[in-house]
Amino acid sequence: MPVRRSVLASLALIAGMGVGLVAAGGGMALAAEGKDPTHASGLPIPRFVTVRVGEVNLRSGPNGSYPIEWVFRRKDMPVEIIQEFDTWRRIRDWEGAEGWVHQSALSGRRGVLIVGQTRPIHEAPRSDSAVVARAEPGVIGSLKKCREDWCEVDVKGYRGWMKRADFWGTYAGEKIE
Repeated sequence: MPVRRSVLASLALIAGMGVGLVAAGGGMALAAEGKDPTHASGLPIPRFVTVRVGEVNLRSGPNGSYPIEWVFRRKDMPVEIIQEFDTWRRIRDWEGAEGWVHQSALSGRRGVLIVGQTRPIHEAPRSDSAVVARAEPGVIGSLKKCREDWCEVDVKGYRGWMKRADFWGTYAGEKIE
């Protein structure tokens, strides 16, 4: 079903782009200025961001008139921007749910979502360093920086280092300062 929903959302986007441009007007303005509305921010795609608000509607297309397919109810949850159109961003969560949200519902801050099992947070970026806390699956934290396979995180006030594979919210080898 998620694949079918994704295909339908893509078809709705393709079929509705002309309508969205006329209705929103913003895409037309971007096109008139020589900017590409499908890469409006100029930032890399894909990229990780976080949800800015406590509840956000994911729509089937890049406009407020498209139907709501999902509702995210977790502020600061990391999501991946996989597509842009004007002021709308198509995002994906760690389980693969996708939808379009207005850019104002997102923050450029980086976050982590603990996945799998309970994960240790270490004092230093080494497996043999002291464990300062343990994070349960589903817990959200903020991402500070990454060095190779280790990232500095803050989870519920506990700051330390986690292996990149222990959470969702970064790309393999991505350097974060």
